Amino acid sequence: MQTRPTHALKAAKFLVEQHNKNVSFVSLPSHLAAKTESDAYAIQSELFDLRKSTLGAIAGYKVALTSEVMQKLLRFPSPFSGPLHKNLIYTDGASLAAEDYGRICIECEIAAVLKTDLVPKGQPYNANDIADVIDTIAPALEIVDDRNADYDRISNEVLTLIADNAWNAGLVHGQMVKDWRNLDLAELQGTVYINEQLVDTGYGRDVLGHPFNALSWLANKILEQKQVIEAGMIVMTGTMITTQFVKSGDHLTFSIPELGSVSIDIS
Repeated sequence: MQTRPTHALKAAKFLVEQHNKNVSFVSLPSHLAAKTESDAYAIQSELFDLRKSTLGAIAGYKVALTSEVMQKLLRFPSPFSGPLHKNLIYTDGASLAAEDYGRICIECEIAAVLKTDLVPKGQPYNANDIADVIDTIAPALEIVDDRNADYDRISNEVLTLIADNAWNAGLVHGQMVKDWRNLDLAELQGTVYINEQLVDTGYGRDVLGHPFNALSWLANKILEQKQVIEAGMIVMTGTMITTQFVKSGDHLTFSIPELGSVSIDIS
């Protein structure tokens, strides 16, 4: 029987306590801090396991920092990933209470559902490989809880951010679209409205040049970690638009004309 890594488990328990107390996001204390990206993912895995009895088993993955905009915001030069809990996946029109989060933020993305498992194939996955294994896609909103993080310090806290499940607090997806293969996903334009006012616009190409480039990165990263992305799982490609900070009373809609729209109410 394999021994659970004591350091990672202790760090994950510290993060659970922080969430339960709903305190502001800070770096892990020095005796628990991740020293490397691998350490951060080990803590993330333990954190997911500690919370899955209440938040649900793994239902997919997110990719973070897939756009230049977001990499500049967090001052980190590459993407990172996190697993999604089944009980935190919602459908269009979901209503969430702001008081349930430290600070709720919304990211506007394309989500995809796999039709076959992503398993090792002897060489890295590329965007064309990913297209072959995608069943449906949809506009989607990632729910992010940054717990009032101080963005002036975040570049020094990215490993804790990764460990803290990349701040994922769920997702809301629109209607899944099966007939998408004739669309140029890089050229899809997405717009976000808050309380019926246009706030921002982005394109599929803002996600590492193409949303499936983000998913090929994810596939290779997950396989590197000796895991498998299974058929039926939902994967988030990363935000096309700068993170939106919302508050109680806000209604947010993200629209991609060729795919439809998805909305959320913050109460």
